[in-house]
Amino acid sequence: MRLLLVEDDRMVGEALRAALRLEGHAVDWVRDVAAAQAALAGERFELILLDRGLPLGGPGPRRAERGDGLSLLRALRDRGDDTPVIILTARDEQPERVGGLDAGADDYLVKPFDLDELAARIRAVARRHAGVARSRLSCGPVDLDPVTRQASLHGRPVTLSAREFAVLEALMRRPGAMLSRSQLEDRLYGWGDAIESNAVSVYVHQLRRKLGAGFIVTVRGLGYAVSAEGASGLEGAPGRSGEPGSDGRGGPEGA
Repeated sequence: MRLLLVEDDRMVGEALRAALRLEGHAVDWVRDVAAAQAALAGERFELILLDRGLPLGGPGPRRAERGDGLSLLRALRDRGDDTPVIILTARDEQPERVGGLDAGADDYLVKPFDLDELAARIRAVARRHAGVARSRLSCGPVDLDPVTRQASLHGRPVTLSAREFAVLEALMRRPGAMLSRSQLEDRLYGWGDAIESNAVSVYVHQLRRKLGAGFIVTVRGLGYAVSAEGASGLEGAPGRSGEPGSDGRGGPEGA
């Protein structure tokens, strides 16, 4: 998932970004209200981790003044943006928690917290937002467990790299839906990460080799989707006829 982390404390921010990247997330980190507003105006994120006490930032003499992450949250909801938000804060009083949830937060986690609990809450909020109750993802004979980060085909374990897993998870969260190359890149890379021009098509090719050439279907100019009928796990197995790139070599927009 692509996450926006809004946290002004450098030590906390660096630790969270590193831990979440190890979980397979692409994490963009900002440290004040103005930077968060700019990020949300120009990018799309799958979930926001939001601190309460933040500098206002931006130009002018008030940049160092303290603001409240709830103002950012309310503005987000007022314009109809339903991106899931988890508040991360040291403010543990009951009125603070109630106020955060009533302002539109999907969850509220009090610092200090365990990183495993944060990872579990991210998964839970993502499931609720998608209207899915169970954590395990299935498409035909392929199963994917975001908790253990394990994949299987016909019940047999399949070894995936972190980025192969991220691509497959993105596709299996929306079975049958087309995801473009740029949408998949958003789930793989944060700001400042070097993006190789053919990275997505390489990961798709590797997944097809492991899960079956027809499991990930390409429609040129649109993107990729998973097909329950196409999984076999046999290298060189035929893909769906008439689908450009079903042999693992092609990709949308020449990817």
